[in-house]
Amino acid sequence: MSYEPISVFDMFKIGVGPSSSHTLGPWRAAQQFVEELRSDDVLRQVTDLRVLLYGSLAKTGVGHGTDIAVQLGLMDEDPVTIDVEQIQPKINDIAVSRRLLLGGVQEIGFNPPIAIEFLYTEILPFHSNALSFLVTLENGEQRSSTFYSIGGGFVVKENETASAQRRSQPPFPINNGKDLLHWCIKTGMTIHEVVAENENSWRKEEETRAGLIQIWDVMRSCMYRGCHTEGVLPGGLQVKRRAAGLNKRLLKGKSYADYESWTDAIREGGNNFGYILDWVSCFALAVNEENASFGRVVTAPTNGAAGVIPAVLQYYLIFCEGKDDADINGKILRFLLTASEIGSIFKKEATISAAMGGCQAEIGVSSSMAAAALTEAMGGTQRQAMMAAEIAMEHHLGMTCDPIGGLVQVPCIERNTMGAIKAITASQLALQSTPDFAKVSLDAVIKTMWDTARDMNYKYKETADGGLAINVPLSLPEC
Repeated sequence: MSYEPISVFDMFKIGVGPSSSHTLGPWRAAQQFVEELRSDDVLRQVTDLRVLLYGSLAKTGVGHGTDIAVQLGLMDEDPVTIDVEQIQPKINDIAVSRRLLLGGVQEIGFNPPIAIEFLYTEILPFHSNALSFLVTLENGEQRSSTFYSIGGGFVVKENETASAQRRSQPPFPINNGKDLLHWCIKTGMTIHEVVAENENSWRKEEETRAGLIQIWDVMRSCMYRGCHTEGVLPGGLQVKRRAAGLNKRLLKGKSYADYESWTDAIREGGNNFGYILDWVSCFALAVNEENASFGRVVTAPTNGAAGVIPAVLQYYLIFCEGKDDADINGKILRFLLTASEIGSIFKKEATISAAMGGCQAEIGVSSSMAAAALTEAMGGTQRQAMMAAEIAMEHHLGMTCDPIGGLVQVPCIERNTMGAIKAITASQLALQSTPDFAKVSLDAVIKTMWDTARDMNYKYKETADGGLAINVPLSLPEC
C-alpha cells in the first residue's frame, strides 16, 4: 500500500479569506503558473494572458474572491505576507489602468472582466474547482496550464500529483484511522507524539514548533481582531458583524489593552454554561467574519471552516487550563498536531472540499479535528480521541454547501459556531464513554461521509444553485 505523506503545515496554512478552495487555491495556482513561466525563461516575453474558471470556481468565484485571488497571484503577491489592507487598492489599480505586472516584472494589458472568463456550464472531469491560464508570447507561441484547487488550499496541476506526495515516507505512515491506532498501540505513543515523530522526519523539531506557534499566533490575532471590528461584511448581503457586539456585552465594560489582558478579562467572568457557550460562539464568529472580509486566517482545514479549531482551542486555554501553565505552548502544539492528523485522514480517505462533498467536508471535518484534539488535551486516550472525531462527523453527515449569493457568509459563519459546540460535546461524550463498546468507527464514518458526498446532488456542492442559496430571495448588486 502507498501512503500519502501530509504534514501539519498542509492542513494548517496561513492565507487570506474568504475561501481556501476558491481564494487561496487559485491564488497559489496563479503563483505556480508564474513560476513555470519564470523557470522556462519566458516570463518577460508574455504579451497576453487569459484565465478560465470552471465549475464551482465559476459559479461562486465572484462571491469567493476567485478573480481577486488570481490577479494577486499573477502579480506574485503572497497570501501569507501581503498587507490585507492593500488588497482592494491593488485590485482597483488593475481595474482602472487595465494593466497587470505579471510576476512583479512584466507589465501586460489586462482588463479583468474580459481576461477572466467564468465558464459556468463547463466542469472538468477531475475536480469541480478548475482553472486554466493561457498566455501568448512575443513570437506568437501560446502556452497553457490547468490546475485544480482540491480543497484546503491544496493545488494539483493537471496530470501531476499533489506536492505533499513528494515528501519522503515518514517513520509511521498513516492513511486511515486503523493505521493511526496501530502505531499508537505498537509504540505506546499518543496521537500527537506519533505525528510529531513524522514531522521530525521532514524538518528539525524546533522548526515545527516555531511554525505551529506562528499558526496559533495568526489564529488568535484573527480572533482578537474579529472581536473588535464592527461594521457590515462586504459582498452585498449587508450581513452585520456580530462578534464585536457580543464581545462587548459579555465583558460588561471590563478594561483591557491587548490579547493577554482580554483573555484574563474573559476568564474572570466565571464558568457559567451559558457564558462559556456564548464565548465559544463569539470566537468562531470572529474568525469567520474576518475570513469573509478578506482577512488573514488559517485554513483549518479550510477557510470556510477556519473558526472551529481556534474557538475550541481558545475554549480549552481559557476555561480548561490556567493561564500560568508553564507548558502552555506545548499544549497548543499538541492540540494542533492531533487535530492535523485527523484532518489528513479525512483528506486521504474522503475529501475536505465542499465542492466535492458539501459542508460536511468542511465544518464536519473541522469539528472532528477539534473534537479529537480537545479529547486528547483533556487526558483522553487515543481511542477516546478517535471516538470523539467519529461522533463529531457522524452528526454532520449530509450537510450541504449552499452559500447565499455565493458568499462565505450565510450560513457559513454561524456553522462554525455549531461545529465548535459539536466538537466540545463530542469530546465530552467520548471522555465519558468506553470506546470498546462504540458501534461506529472513525474509518466507517469517513467512508460514509465519502459515500454521502458522491451521492449528493451537484447543486448542493458550493454552486449556490440549491438550498438556502435559492430559497432566500435577495437582490445583490451586479458585479
